[in-house]
Amino acid sequence: MFEWLRLFALSAPRPHISHVRAILVAIIIYIGILNGTIRFISFQELMIIQLLFQEPLLFFAILIALVISITIHEFSHVLAARLLGDRTGEYAGRLTLNPLAHLDTWGTIAILLVGFGWGKPAPFNPYNLRTQRYGPALVALAGPFSNFLLIILFGLLLKLVLPIFAITNYLVIFLAVLVTFNCVLMIFNLIPLPPLDGSHILRAVLGSRFSHISDMLNRSGPMILLAFIFMSMIAGINVFGYVIQPVIRLVSNAFGVPLFF
Repeated sequence: MFEWLRLFALSAPRPHISHVRAILVAIIIYIGILNGTIRFISFQELMIIQLLFQEPLLFFAILIALVISITIHEFSHVLAARLLGDRTGEYAGRLTLNPLAHLDTWGTIAILLVGFGWGKPAPFNPYNLRTQRYGPALVALAGPFSNFLLIILFGLLLKLVLPIFAITNYLVIFLAVLVTFNCVLMIFNLIPLPPLDGSHILRAVLGSRFSHISDMLNRSGPMILLAFIFMSMIAGINVFGYVIQPVIRLVSNAFGVPLFF
């Protein structure tokens, strides 16, 4: 339907991708893991920056959709912490919808160069939260929940405009990108591996009785995540795609709209 949708398919990169580039991508990903939560997975081997010269309107549609999704995701973490009694994020100037407060320099560069990126991790002090056991989990859950709300909002808007505009209209494309990105952000961040949001939720579910499991994941989580990324890029085993693609397909069918998968 969209010939260029292949550029953003959630399938694993084709076998001819060079191992040198795969290693470079993995290094940039690992920088993101060390500096904060990764917020977006690579969609394909074509660099998004190339679209600036080939399809500039498409480039800006994708870039704006990414900025909106990451900003609201990170803002929601800070807002949840503030509502639960912690003002760390507010004092750090993160209780704002200004994208500049939430975009990470390396993460933004990675978005342009390799098609994925991450935002600055939302700072919070768990000891300031009203509930010590479930507070961190609620703060973590706020990000994916905001993506869920955006999926509903933009999914409904896409369903409304689709009969009016052609499927290649940039408004349709922009809304489809927004829905797809938010599906990726929601599901990927719910994976229970540090430093993703799902790890905080898992710790609350396991409780102190199984804290040794959480501690083990805190130590090994980034390396496990990196191993999965290597499997996807080099071995062609798209671990994340197996989890994310069915959700995107489900959302696409539920709203009756075309998405990127």
